[in-house]
Amino acid sequence: MIRCRACGEENGEKARFCQACGTPLQAPAGNRQERRVVSVLFVDLVGFTSKSEQLDPEDVRSFLTVYYERASAEIERFGGRVEKFIGDAVMAVFGAPVAYGDDPERAVRAALAVRDSIADLDDADPLLQLQVRGGVNTGEAVVDLSARPDAGVAMVAGDVVNTASRLQSNAPVNNVIVGEETYASTRTVIEYEPVEPIAAKGKSEPVRAWLAVRPLVEVGERVFSEVPIVGRGEEIASLRSMWDMVSSEGRCSLVTLFGPAGIGKSRLAHELAHRAADTGGLAIRGRSAGYGDAGPYSAFAQHVSEIAGIDDVDDATEAVVKLRGKVAALGASDDPDEVADAVAILAGFPVEHADADRDALYFSARLFVEAVARDRPTMLVFEDIHFADPSLLDLVEFLASRVQDVPLLLVATARPELLSTRPSWGGGLLASSTISLGPLNEADAVELTGRLFDQRGLDELEDRAESLARSSDGNPLFIEELTASLAERSTRDANRLPGSIRGIVAARLDALPSPERATVLDASVVGKVFWRGLLERLRPERTDDLTALLSSLERRDLIRREGSSQIKGEQQFTFKHGLIREVAYLTLPREERRRCHETTAQYLEETTLPPGDANAMLAYHWREAGDGAQAIQHLLAAAEIAGRGWAKARAAVLYTQALELVPEDDAELKKKIVKLQAVATVASFHIRDVERDRRRRQPAEGD
Repeated sequence: MIRCRACGEENGEKARFCQACGTPLQAPAGNRQERRVVSVLFVDLVGFTSKSEQLDPEDVRSFLTVYYERASAEIERFGGRVEKFIGDAVMAVFGAPVAYGDDPERAVRAALAVRDSIADLDDADPLLQLQVRGGVNTGEAVVDLSARPDAGVAMVAGDVVNTASRLQSNAPVNNVIVGEETYASTRTVIEYEPVEPIAAKGKSEPVRAWLAVRPLVEVGERVFSEVPIVGRGEEIASLRSMWDMVSSEGRCSLVTLFGPAGIGKSRLAHELAHRAADTGGLAIRGRSAGYGDAGPYSAFAQHVSEIAGIDDVDDATEAVVKLRGKVAALGASDDPDEVADAVAILAGFPVEHADADRDALYFSARLFVEAVARDRPTMLVFEDIHFADPSLLDLVEFLASRVQDVPLLLVATARPELLSTRPSWGGGLLASSTISLGPLNEADAVELTGRLFDQRGLDELEDRAESLARSSDGNPLFIEELTASLAERSTRDANRLPGSIRGIVAARLDALPSPERATVLDASVVGKVFWRGLLERLRPERTDDLTALLSSLERRDLIRREGSSQIKGEQQFTFKHGLIREVAYLTLPREERRRCHETTAQYLEETTLPPGDANAMLAYHWREAGDGAQAIQHLLAAAEIAGRGWAKARAAVLYTQALELVPEDDAELKKKIVKLQAVATVASFHIRDVERDRRRRQPAEGD
C-alpha cells in the first residue's frame, strides 16, 4: 500500500494518484527510515485469556472479531494506523507515516473512544462482558516508511513502544493512562488526574503517568492563553474595520486568515467574535477538524446547531423539529419546512422524502443565513478550512458570492497548504480579502515571552526571554509551549525541543510534496545556509527539476535565495525558519546524517570560503560524519585563526572541542592541545582585565 502524504489515505501499490484527494503519489523506494515523534496506543482486553479457556474457539474468534473491528474503526477515525494485533491487544501509531500536528491528542481521544465503544458493546450484549485498559506514550521512534504491517513488518521501533505497553499493563480497568510527553502535549484539551509513577520493567526510573478523564473541548478546539494578544494591532484593527463596515452597510464579505499552525489565526477570530458580540451582533464558530465524526459540511453544521438551539442529546427527529421552528420564526421563506429540510441535509440530519440537487441545497442555505443576518449582524467563522471537504469550500464561496443586502461577515482560517489544493480560493469574489499572518517581530516575541514568564512565575529566568523568543521563530504557540516546558520541567534537557512543537512542524513538512520534502531534509544537514550545487551532490540520483523545487519552497515561505553567496558562482539559500530546519534534521536517521555530513564536508573542501568560516564549518561536518581526525585538524586551524585575531575566548572554545575528539591513547596530541587551550584561556582573561581597566579610566579622562 502507498500512503498519501497529503491526507493519509492508503492506496494500492499501482496507484499514481490518491483515491481520496487526488494528490500525486510516490511509491516507497527501498527501506526508507526516519526518526519521528509518534504517539503509540496500546489497548488490551482485561481477563479475556482466562475467560477464553471456558469458551468454544468459534465464540472466542467471534468476540475478538467484534473487538478488533470496533478498536480499528475508532483508531482510524482519529487518523491513527493499526500497527498489529497481539492476541487480545491492539497497537496503533499516530504521527507516522503522516503527522497531523495534534497526534498525541488524537491518540488519547482514540483510546477513550475505544473504551467507550467497548462499553456500548457490553450494554448491547451483556454476555460479552468485555473490559479494556489503555496506555498512550509519545516519544521519538525510528519509523520504517516502507514497512507493511499486513505482511508482519513493524513500522515503528523504540523505547516509546515499550513504555506505552508498560503504561497499558498498569492502567486501571476501563481506564487510559498516558506518559509524560503525551500529558505535556495534551494537558489543555484533556482532563487528567495524576497517578503514582509506575515502576515499569526495564526502566531505570519510575515512569510518570496520568489518568485520562475526559476531553475538555470538542475535537479540534483550542484553549487560548489568558495573556493578552501581542503584536497583532494592525490585523485586529483591519478585522474590526471589516466588521463595522459589514454591520453599518448591510453587506456580505469574506475574509480569510492565512498562516501556519500556531501563528494566531484562531486567536484573532476569537477576538473578532468578542467584538461582534459586544456590538450586538451574533458570532458563531464552526471548525473543520479533519477527523472524528466530521461530515462534509461539519463547520456549517455547527453553525446550524447553535442557531437552532440543537443540543448533543437531541436525536435527529428533535433536531429537524427545532430547525424547522427556527427557520419559520426567522421568516426565511414562504415554505420554511422546505428550507429547513434542505439545511438539515447539509447539516447531516436525515430527512425523509428529501431529494434536492446541490443548487437547491445551497440556495436554501443562502436563504437561511440571510434570514439570520437580517435578524441581527452575523459573523460565521469557518476555522481550519485546510481540513475541509471541497463541498464546504464550495458552499462558503457560494454564500460569499450570492448573499446580498444583509450584514454578514464570513471569516475563514487556513494554513497556506489550502492554496496548494485550492489555488483559486476566494478568486473572482468582489467582497473577498485575505490577511496573511507572519511571525511576531523580535520585540513582540520577547514581550510575549516576558508576559508568559510573569504568568508562570519564571521571573528567575527573565534573562532567557530573548533567546527563547528567537528560538520560537516568532510563533506565539511555540513561545507558549517552550515557556510551559520550562515551567513544568517537562523535559530533562532544557534545550530539547518539546514534542508538541516538533509534531506541528513535522506536519508542515509532511504536507509538502515528496520531492520538496526530500529537498528540505537534504538542505537541513548543510545548515541554516546551503547551496544549490551541494544539494545536487547530496542526491545525484534526483530526477526532479531542482530549480523548480527550490522555487516552490521559496513560494511556500520556507527558504529564501540570497543576493550574494559565500561560494563564488553558487546559488546560496537560507532557511527562513530555524525550527523547520531543526525538525527536518532530527527526522533523518543517524546513518543518513553521517553520509550527508561527509558529502557536505567533501564538497566544502573543494570550494573557497573565508578561512575562519571554512575551518569551523568543515570541523562541524567532519565531526558529525564520524571522522574525528579531520575534525580536529580543522578545529585547530580555526582556533589558530581566531587567536591571531585576538578572539582568544573563541579560540579556547575551539581547542576544548578539539580536545573532546582526541583518542584516549594519543597523549602527545592531547598534551599539545591542553597547552594551547591554557594559553588562549589566560589571554582571554587578560583581555577582560584590560577592558575593565579601560572602562574605569574613561570617566576620569573625560573630567
